[in-house]
Amino acid sequence: MTEVLSQDEIDQLLMAISSGTTESEEVKPVNDNRKIKIYDFKRPDKFSKEQMRTVQVMHETFARLTTTTLSAQLRSMVHVHVASVDQLTYEEFIRSIPTPTTLAVINMDPLKGNAILEIDPAITFSMIDRLFGGTGQGTKVQRDLTDIEQSVMEGIIVRILANMRESWTQVVDLRPRLGQIETNPQFAQIVPPSEMVVLVTLETKVGDEEGMMNFCIPYITIEPIISKLSSQFWFSSVRRSSTTQYLGVLKEKLSNVDMDVVAEVGTIDIPIRDVLSLKVNDIVRLSNVRVNDPLILSVGNQKKFYCQPGVIGKRMAVQIIGKIIPEGNNEEFEELSVEGEESYE
Repeated sequence: MTEVLSQDEIDQLLMAISSGTTESEEVKPVNDNRKIKIYDFKRPDKFSKEQMRTVQVMHETFARLTTTTLSAQLRSMVHVHVASVDQLTYEEFIRSIPTPTTLAVINMDPLKGNAILEIDPAITFSMIDRLFGGTGQGTKVQRDLTDIEQSVMEGIIVRILANMRESWTQVVDLRPRLGQIETNPQFAQIVPPSEMVVLVTLETKVGDEEGMMNFCIPYITIEPIISKLSSQFWFSSVRRSSTTQYLGVLKEKLSNVDMDVVAEVGTIDIPIRDVLSLKVNDIVRLSNVRVNDPLILSVGNQKKFYCQPGVIGKRMAVQIIGKIIPEGNNEEFEELSVEGEESYE
């Protein structure tokens, strides 16, 4: 039970403390085990640990894709991996990079604002040397890029941005575009110096040359999707995209594939010696085909439409008049409307 001091005892204790007669052993320091964390109000943390982890996962995918892309383009061993993901002010980022360097200002459409991809000069000149037929050795001379070298770097960066779009697919349909390339960090003021940014540092090795690639994203650019940078949204979007989003991408890719379209007049089986003896004005009688029968239009190896022959100008053509609908072993004819008719030369 706690002992309660009387008023006289309290007065005597106060007098002893004021007069200095109390021994120091009687005054025991208070054990304070609290952990104090320094907080700088000039640079507040705007990204949570979970959001930073999601950004790291996204760019680990970006690093793997970039490793494959650069290895194929440079025909050399390239390795890219995420070294760190930090949040700092834009001024701190600008001060941490060398001058001159390769700074690519990137438009982050549909997000507002720009981001910066900074490539270490050693890596820049190593890639340029490799594409120019060299061994991939970077130069030790600090200088700006020539017009030709800048054009070469634009091609490399455009390929890298394609990987960035794919790695951000789960969060936003990003369409990054290269704005311009700067060599002086002072000319790449995309946000105020005190603005917070997330900095993704990528360790890059091209052949025997090692350096860093830094991807700097301002908070104001990534703010509209900040709620999507969570593990719950990330993994749920992975499951959703496996059906709808990838299906749309596949359809878009397949729509540009060239296919052979062949109009078949008829068929006949003849010996090879008769084929070799054919000459001009010879008549070949087709089996089971009448003059007024429609032709069969095949796409690839599949019979798809019925058509009739004709001309457009001075070129031969066919007009689609019906669609072949396979039903069992028989082919059923479906007549198309006039609006559905198309001609192929």
